[in-house]
Amino acid sequence: MDKLTIYNTLTRKKEIFIPLNPPHVGLYVCGPTVYGDAHLGHARPAITFDLLFRYLKYLGYKVRYVRNITDVGHLENDADEGEDKIGKKARLEQLEPMEIVQHYINRYHYNMQLLNVLSPSIEPQASGHIIEQQEMVKKILDAGYAYESNGSVYFDVQKYSKVHNYGSLSGRKTDELLTNTRELEGKSEKHSPLDFALWKKADPSHVMRWPSPWSEGFPGWHVECSAMSEKYLGKVFDIHGGGMDLLFPHHECEIAQTTAANGKGSVRYWMHNNMITIGGQKMGKSLGNFITLDELFSGSHKILTKAYSPMTIRFFILQAHYRGTLDFSNEALQAAEKGLQRLMEATDTINRIKESPQSTVNITEIKDQCYNAMSDDLNTPGAIAILFDTVRIINLLKEGKEKISADDLSELSSFMNSFIYDILGLRKETSGQDNDRTSKLVDMILTFRQEAKEKKDFATSDRIREQLQKIGIEVKDGKEGMEWRWIEVD
Repeated sequence: MDKLTIYNTLTRKKEIFIPLNPPHVGLYVCGPTVYGDAHLGHARPAITFDLLFRYLKYLGYKVRYVRNITDVGHLENDADEGEDKIGKKARLEQLEPMEIVQHYINRYHYNMQLLNVLSPSIEPQASGHIIEQQEMVKKILDAGYAYESNGSVYFDVQKYSKVHNYGSLSGRKTDELLTNTRELEGKSEKHSPLDFALWKKADPSHVMRWPSPWSEGFPGWHVECSAMSEKYLGKVFDIHGGGMDLLFPHHECEIAQTTAANGKGSVRYWMHNNMITIGGQKMGKSLGNFITLDELFSGSHKILTKAYSPMTIRFFILQAHYRGTLDFSNEALQAAEKGLQRLMEATDTINRIKESPQSTVNITEIKDQCYNAMSDDLNTPGAIAILFDTVRIINLLKEGKEKISADDLSELSSFMNSFIYDILGLRKETSGQDNDRTSKLVDMILTFRQEAKEKKDFATSDRIREQLQKIGIEVKDGKEGMEWRWIEVD
């Protein structure tokens, strides 16, 4: 097997990856909280760790990839107070919480399929592992690092810090955290503002609740990953991944929980992808720069100049190193679209190259350079640069300005297809131009529907919407006009 180096966030350096039990690899990645449509920010960790999953398998490892679904316990503003995000959505839409969960799980899976993200080996939901979470809470209480308060259970950060290093992952110090944290009001259940919930007593209006030794309530946000990773990967496993935004407090709390429960941390290599920005600002709803994947694929968001295909989005993300920030712009997506088209055309061009008795190109060197880049902490920008150099060579071969033997041509074809499709996870699809034309065609049809509505020809208006629904286009009428998106059809 080739040596793979990865940047370990815990040690803050690149390390050669050595599995705990080779050739088996345990990989755990924090998945989505399913209370809204997947957005561009969700796509980056999904694609980053899909790439890792694919490359580990290419290297010959047997990977158990666990990606969780957060469907309970994640409160507003990532705090220990307030309303559960899914419960709030259910209340507003007058639905059962699990209806909300199932709807957005289906939407998430559909978008991941469009992005060619492989399904994980196991995809556990927090709501299906309440017993495991309660058992971990009991272990932490027995170890003396948690306390019960009015039916809720909180992790005692300062007591833990006297023995262990709270902040080992993020580099934060408890003294500095306390200085920058508001003092607790007298009514607070916590001993310290740094403490976090392991179990919360449900107030009368809280829909999602389970019986426990402490109260009828629900687990805190952080404990689910500690409990489920241990259940499926053991007390110590190889790699834990997620977005940089989860490094603190979520992953820091995971380390504290598992160390308190088991006497040691569970993760050997921590990996974090960086954020996507727009104009240098972090993407977020509050800033008005929030773009869902549906909006990207349809071109319906106001800041988009056109629709972009799923493979354009995937290639755009792969062009930047996963640990670097990635700034979104229409220009960057259009450049990614053109670059992707060059790669796809090159794989077709290989089939039209004429063989020669001898070669003037070194295929082994090309392959080694690409795989060396990938083995260097998943350096996709470096690998893609080499692929573009190879595209230039392919065009020279087609023009007869370079020569290649039959064996080398077969090796080149096999390498390009394996690296582009199997490792990078790209695939051929309708061109961005065709996708843009489809978007304009749907907009034109909706203009006809709007004219029918204005004439009070509701039968025609409904028929247009129903026919679009049948081919996978959902139309919604809103205060600001009609919106449409792609949906999965049977």
